[in-house]
Amino acid sequence: MQPELGIETLRLNLPFRLNHVNVFYAEGENGWTVIDAGLHNDETVAVWDPILRDKKVDRIFVTHYHPDHFGYVGAMQEKTGARVFMTETDAEAGKHAWTSEFLAEMRAYYDRAGIPDHQADEMRANTEEFVPRVEPLPTIDHFFQEGEKVQIGKYEYEVLFTPGHSDGLIVFFNRENSVLLSTDHLLPKITPNISYWFHGDQNPLKSYLQSLKKIEKLDAEYVIPSHGKPFTGANARAKEIRDHHSERLETLLGHLGEPSTVYDLCQHLFPKVLTVHETRFAIGETLAHLEYLRYEGDCKREAENGVWYYSR
Repeated sequence: MQPELGIETLRLNLPFRLNHVNVFYAEGENGWTVIDAGLHNDETVAVWDPILRDKKVDRIFVTHYHPDHFGYVGAMQEKTGARVFMTETDAEAGKHAWTSEFLAEMRAYYDRAGIPDHQADEMRANTEEFVPRVEPLPTIDHFFQEGEKVQIGKYEYEVLFTPGHSDGLIVFFNRENSVLLSTDHLLPKITPNISYWFHGDQNPLKSYLQSLKKIEKLDAEYVIPSHGKPFTGANARAKEIRDHHSERLETLLGHLGEPSTVYDLCQHLFPKVLTVHETRFAIGETLAHLEYLRYEGDCKREAENGVWYYSR
C-alpha cells in the first residue's frame, strides 16, 4: 500500500480457494471510513474488534452485495452506529439474495441449467449456508451516485459504477495520484467471476466488458484490488482479462454443435473437479458467456421440458 494515501488494508481470511478478501479503513474529519467488512463469522469479528475498539466509525462504504464484502456490515453498523453507503442496485440485491423465496427460485433455475438433482440440491444448500454470514442486514443510509466524490484517507475519490461482477459494483478513483481502488472489478491474478443467474442484468458479460472500457479510459497507474496485492498498470491487466473472455467465448462456440445444456457446456469450460461453491460460480460464468453469444447472434437457445439447450 502506498503509505501516503492514508488507507489501511486488512486482509481477512475466507474459507474458499479464494482464501482472502482485502478490506480497508481510513481516518477522516468525522471519524473512520471502512470499505467492506468481510463475512460475518467469528474470525472476522475477532480481527475487527481490536482495530475498531478505540475508533469512531463514521461511514461504511460497501462496494457490492457479495457476502465476503457485505456480510459483516450489518453487525458492524449495530456496534458502531456508522452510516452505510452502497448503490441502490446492490442494496436491493443484498436484501433479496438470501430470502427463502429467492433460494426456492434459484433451485428452479438450476433445473433450467440442466444440473442433476442431487447437485442442484447441494448448490442451493451451499447458498443457504451464507444466510448467517450476512445477517443482520444493514440499514442503508445513502445510495451512491455515479461520479459522486468521497473523501477516503488523504484524498478525494470519484465513485464509478462498474457493473459486471455484480449489477451494482463500484470502484473508487483518485485522479490526482492515478490510484484506483478496483474492488472486484479488476484483480491481479484471477479474473473476476462474471455470472448470469436468470435475474438482474440479462447480459452481465457485455456489461463487464463495457465497464472495463470505461476504466481503461482512466489509464490508472496504481491499482488496489479487493483480492490479491496492489499492482501497476490497470490497462495492461484489463487487456489480459478481455483476451481471457475472448478465449472463453471461442472455446464455447467450438462446443456448440449439438444442442447442449448449460451443465454440459460448463464441463468443457471448467474441466477440473470443483467444490459445490466453485460449481455455482462455474455454472453462472458459463451462462454469462452463453447469453453473451446469444445476444450477439452467435448461438440460439431452446427450451425443452423446462431445460435450456444452446446450439449454433
